[in-house]
Amino acid sequence: MSSVPPPNVPPGGYDPRTQWRVYREQQRAAWRAQRDAWKAQQHAYKANYQQAYGPRVPSVVGPLILVAIGVVWLLIYSGHITASSFWSWYGRWWPLMLIAAGLALLAEWALDMRRDTPVRRGTGFVGVLVLLAVLGFAASGWTRGYWGNWRSDWGDRDDFFNVFGQPQHDMDQQPQSVQIPENASVQIENPRGDVSITSGDSSSIEVQAHQVAFASSDEEAKKIFDAEQARVTVSGSAVLVKSDGNNKGRMNLTITVPKSAHVSVHSGHGDVTAANLNGGVNIGSSHGDVHLSVIKGSVQVHFSNDRGDFSAHQVDGDITAEGNCNDLTLSEVTGKVSINGELFGDVHMESVNGPLHVHTSVTEMDVASLPGDLTLNSDNLRITQSKGQVRVITHSKDVDLTQVFGDAYVEDRDGRIAIEPAGSYVIEAKNRKGDVELRLPPNAKASLTGNTRNGDVVSDFPLAISGDESKTVSGTIGAGGPKVTLEAENGDIHIKQGDEAPPAPPAAAAIPASPNAPHLKAPKVPSAPPVTQ
Repeated sequence: MSSVPPPNVPPGGYDPRTQWRVYREQQRAAWRAQRDAWKAQQHAYKANYQQAYGPRVPSVVGPLILVAIGVVWLLIYSGHITASSFWSWYGRWWPLMLIAAGLALLAEWALDMRRDTPVRRGTGFVGVLVLLAVLGFAASGWTRGYWGNWRSDWGDRDDFFNVFGQPQHDMDQQPQSVQIPENASVQIENPRGDVSITSGDSSSIEVQAHQVAFASSDEEAKKIFDAEQARVTVSGSAVLVKSDGNNKGRMNLTITVPKSAHVSVHSGHGDVTAANLNGGVNIGSSHGDVHLSVIKGSVQVHFSNDRGDFSAHQVDGDITAEGNCNDLTLSEVTGKVSINGELFGDVHMESVNGPLHVHTSVTEMDVASLPGDLTLNSDNLRITQSKGQVRVITHSKDVDLTQVFGDAYVEDRDGRIAIEPAGSYVIEAKNRKGDVELRLPPNAKASLTGNTRNGDVVSDFPLAISGDESKTVSGTIGAGGPKVTLEAENGDIHIKQGDEAPPAPPAAAAIPASPNAPHLKAPKVPSAPPVTQ
């Protein structure tokens, strides 16, 4: 009787390896069948989902954001705009990015609604939008002063250099006196500490240095003193006064130069004060205030993003200031004044004989001559007594021009415009949202036209007024004369008769600013270094 092998046993008897191989093939076949079933299920799900909701279509918002970032970077890299001016602008207007992205999505949604087959828009750009919004909020805090107050409170204090609370050590460096040419170019570099500059009658430069060190021992303080020593180097007509500086101390310099020397200062953390110089000054300030008085020659000041105050009085020359500035005060300037940057504090100017130009992200202003005074802050722009043409473009401010001896052009929105010319001049005032008021002298001569939308027209002169919600006004005042154009959108137009025009003012240089005027900051007077304790 022959034996029959059991089922599933290969011929030749039981072989464990063969049995394991058969079992493994069976498992692989089962896994492949399960995978194929899962893929079929996924394909069916996607087909049903696309049939119900449509295929995925990329949004145009993401590429537009990349293009905008590339364009901004190219403009900064090519020098057409500065990084500081871009961040100042972006900190103010970054919500427009969210508005533009929302409008683009709404436009895509409107187009998708016209499709026969529904589609789904990609949202991979949302993370980039969130990041740009965070950057915009940070830039807004930086430019509007939320962080600036903290920086101004701490950035220039001795505590800033003494974060670990080390004891303070003081020492006066040995005074230095070096003979230099009278018309020498003096360059001063002081990374940490104040710089005070005056002129003397001699042809030498004198440097007095008061050193401060924060250290736990006298030996450690001596090392800091040695590291921040001020040195004077003379090479022909070029003179260099340099302190290497130390992050554990500061050095206050009091420097006397010949009157005719031209002075350049590069200051890190500290204030700069200069007085009685005849060769002009060029100052770069990173963290600190700049105060100038009795300067002959050109004045150039550059502020970094960490803004400081700037005052200049009795300057016989031009003034150019760039960068971010807090309070700004100018008086008795015989040359032209050019301010380019952001102004975060109060601005006051008096007696500027040359043309005046101010450019910020909010205000563009040109005044031919300012024998009177000017006040500018976040809410108001006031000019009293100006000669020549006045041009103002701004927003969110009340603009008030009084005793204007020249043509005037004002463009504003979200504010009020009031103009009082001191005679018959060309006047053009446009207000996109707010009232326009024109006050003319009784003997004024003008050819006037105006219009308002959603506003009223009130006139003390016999002019033709017509319209209902949108009114127009036209006519001649006196015998007719220079053209006057007034436009008010969502505001009223007031044409009033004022007082007799005052006589034209003399040149601004002949009107000295009162030293006791409360709005003028008294310049800092350089003093001798403190006595070592």
